[in-house]
Amino acid sequence: MNNILNIIFQFIKNYSYEKYSENDISISLQKESLNIHDFGVLLSPAAESFLEKMAHRAKNETRKHFGNAISLYTPLYLSNYCENNCIYCGFNTENKIKRGKLSLPEIDNELKAIANTGLKEILLLTGEDRSNTNADYIGKAIKLASKYFTTIGLEIYPLNVDEYAYLYSCGADFVSIYQETYDIDLYQKLHVCGPKKDFIYRFESQERALNAGMRGVSLGFLLGLGDFRKDAFATGLHAYFLQQKFTDADIAFSVPRLRINSFSDPNFNSQISSEKNLLQTMLAYRLFMPFSSIAISTRERAAFRDNVIGIAATKISAEVKTSVGGHIEKKGDEQFRISDSRNVSQIHNAIISKRLQPIYADFISMRIT
Repeated sequence: MNNILNIIFQFIKNYSYEKYSENDISISLQKESLNIHDFGVLLSPAAESFLEKMAHRAKNETRKHFGNAISLYTPLYLSNYCENNCIYCGFNTENKIKRGKLSLPEIDNELKAIANTGLKEILLLTGEDRSNTNADYIGKAIKLASKYFTTIGLEIYPLNVDEYAYLYSCGADFVSIYQETYDIDLYQKLHVCGPKKDFIYRFESQERALNAGMRGVSLGFLLGLGDFRKDAFATGLHAYFLQQKFTDADIAFSVPRLRINSFSDPNFNSQISSEKNLLQTMLAYRLFMPFSSIAISTRERAAFRDNVIGIAATKISAEVKTSVGGHIEKKGDEQFRISDSRNVSQIHNAIISKRLQPIYADFISMRIT
């Protein structure tokens, strides 16, 4: 088993968040930098009464390392074909939804429409289906995106090192992979069948991507699947140990909350996950790993998103469509419904109103081809 995974499992096994007191929180918040113990403390129930103090310190850390900059991006779904039976997901292979895949000319049209909004960062997504969206297809999509965007991210199925290296050579900059939950028993129950059922192969995706040359990776779990405190703790440790191993890589977080859809398995009992839980997770991430970027999803309502930018979040999506295409022509059904449908101009103005600076290009590739 992966060495990092072994270490994380040992920490989770020994993590009893109920034992921490308000005095433990005060001690951790007085430290100049937080260690793993302090991170666990700040994710505990006792820390909920300290969120204002945590937010004040998180805001200072964010300003120290990111200034006033808030990066904007948007996703583009290339396909919603999927081989996995994940009981909580709209793309579940068993669901009778409209499936679709963009052709290369359609991808170009969608990218052009998005670029016309002024955005310079794109996140390309697919369902997990190699037969419909193989590495060659994704590589061609990346090359098309390179005509319009300075930063290209991928949120696709896990790949081997050579495949990640190929997509990097095509112009991809970073990879987002979400473990969903680090509770391996729960993971097996939620992922009934399909390639995603392989917990370890998925866990090792970020390492393979970084070994292939990717500039950065983003990690996350899905709030609402399991015990959010233990999943947040595991995700933070995963990021921390990756940063130690790949010291020059950009290690980032995303913090999506579960959105139940009409196709979800009726026997699936989601965990209650509140905005307070989400905020506590984001603040703990910022204080534990102050250099890491944190993205806030359109799953959350506009007011919440506006409040967390500059405090903990440094990246915000705009003008999001979770259908296949959707900027020119919708070719497949949505993965989930969003809560914040504002366009780029509206998000831009919201950032300005917070006396922050919208950033459209925070990275320019200098690759020699």
